Amino acid sequence: MSGTGEDRKDLARNRQAFHLYHILDRFEAGIALTGAEVKSIRAGQVQLRDAFAQVLAGELWLLHCHVTPYAQHTHLGLTPLDPLRRRKLLLHREEIEKLGGKVQEKGLTLVPLRLYLKNGKVKVELGLAKGKNVVDKRDALRERDLDREARREQRER
Repeated sequence: MSGTGEDRKDLARNRQAFHLYHILDRFEAGIALTGAEVKSIRAGQVQLRDAFAQVLAGELWLLHCHVTPYAQHTHLGLTPLDPLRRRKLLLHREEIEKLGGKVQEKGLTLVPLRLYLKNGKVKVELGLAKGKNVVDKRDALRERDLDREARREQRER
């Protein structure tokens, strides 16, 4: 544990989001899950690749986040939940309204960047993002390759 009393453990990352979007701002949100979903997420059975968040009727929802049904849950004869069901994100009303306004006005989107544990609770890091165009993506790839080559040369010295 760290000295601040917070214990954080990454459960899933959306690496593709950094390739497809410019991340302008980040927010932490709680997420409403069932017990079986929490167990499945802790086991790493979650996919954030196509997921996004959207404000619907004044509430923030996580859509297209695939959580594989927990194997032991279905083994007990209980009906599994839909792996792609929408999940409610927990933020203060003012934050939801502010994010909804930015998404409406500026054509931005909310993408989940990572799922992590914070003090035993599953949290979502959301990014307020603007889509990259093809040139930006190529520049990012070129920059990454140059950095990789520079590190390789540095190691060889």
